[in-house]
Amino acid sequence: MSIKDTSAQDSKISVATSAKKRWTIIILSLILSSAIIWQVAPSASRWSLAEHTIARDRVRIATISQGDFIRDISVLGRVVAAVSPTVYSPADGTITLLIEAGHEVKQGQIIAELESPELNSQLFQQQATLQSLQSSWQRQKIQAKKQRLIDQKAVDLAKVKLITAKREKRRADLGFQKNAISQIDYEKAQDELEHASLQHQHAVQDAALNTESLDFDSQSLQLDIRRQTLLVQELQRQVDGLRISAPVKGIVGNLSTANKTFLSKNQAILTIVDLSQFEVEIEIPESYADDLALGMEVNIQFEQQPFRARLVTISPEILNNQVTGRVRFINDIPTKLRQNQRLNTQIILEYKADVLQVQRGQFLESSGGRFAYKVRDGLAEKTAISTGARSLSHVEILHGLDVGDQIIISGTDSFNDARQVLLSE
Repeated sequence: MSIKDTSAQDSKISVATSAKKRWTIIILSLILSSAIIWQVAPSASRWSLAEHTIARDRVRIATISQGDFIRDISVLGRVVAAVSPTVYSPADGTITLLIEAGHEVKQGQIIAELESPELNSQLFQQQATLQSLQSSWQRQKIQAKKQRLIDQKAVDLAKVKLITAKREKRRADLGFQKNAISQIDYEKAQDELEHASLQHQHAVQDAALNTESLDFDSQSLQLDIRRQTLLVQELQRQVDGLRISAPVKGIVGNLSTANKTFLSKNQAILTIVDLSQFEVEIEIPESYADDLALGMEVNIQFEQQPFRARLVTISPEILNNQVTGRVRFINDIPTKLRQNQRLNTQIILEYKADVLQVQRGQFLESSGGRFAYKVRDGLAEKTAISTGARSLSHVEILHGLDVGDQIIISGTDSFNDARQVLLSE
């Protein structure tokens, strides 16, 4: 017995496809295909132009900016005393120290005494010589007065004799006219007048010459006294200098000698550190030596605060591939500074306002600063550029790029000098 199915009951239904609906589907398909092609075509074009492909996350990209450019170097500095004079022995002698290392001293305070018998003996001898010269001068003044009196007496006596001779000559003239005296007596009166006149003249000249000689001797003695006085003053100054005083206010540093030690002249005794004036000693790499100049501005960081300073000295020699310099604070000196304290310093080598710049990177070494890869729409294109000054963080762009451009700043050696590189996501 067989079972019949229901196929005999089925009826065929014919579906009528609408022409309008068919055209709608075709148009939508064309639009969708065009959109896909429009989106894919640029990428396909870039893919076709790119000579190399690299993942975007493997490169560093920076944007060109415009602003103030500072070329600087950062070095570690050491705080040193700007003034730290060393005191030396002024003469040969035994030193007695009145202070110890670490003691605070004031300017002018006696810090040591030097015993020098030789110097004291020289002072006493020269003082005795000065007193002797002063006594000689006083004696010379008395002798000069006596000599002037003698000369004046001789002049006066000669004058009296001259007056007497003139009177006798007048009497002889009258007697000779009246034939009261002989020719011989008359001539004798003339001779006596002439003799008296010569005596008076010579007495006056002798007195003048003696006065001149006495004045010269007096001036010579005065010069000797002045010279000896200066010598005594110099020795007195040296003796007073045996009491050694502090040249500045500060702290006693290293002692170069022990107490009660015999010192030679100009031998170091101790050092005094002036704590009111500090400078920063820096060591700069030799490669920057040609860029350094006196007066350059320096920024010093101390307790997270910047302090302005200026480069004041540059060593003329290079030691261990470094140049030593000194930096001095311009305005206020930071408080709480300590000797040999380490500070971060920033030397401003160059300052330019409103210039194009970009973050510094390995691309400078890869290209020598002659080209860079400019990034646009996922494609890095090799672009010729020229660079200027370089700082530790940025480099100046002179030509080839504009503000807002993006370039690859990481190393580009792996690009194999390709003109275009595709950056894949």
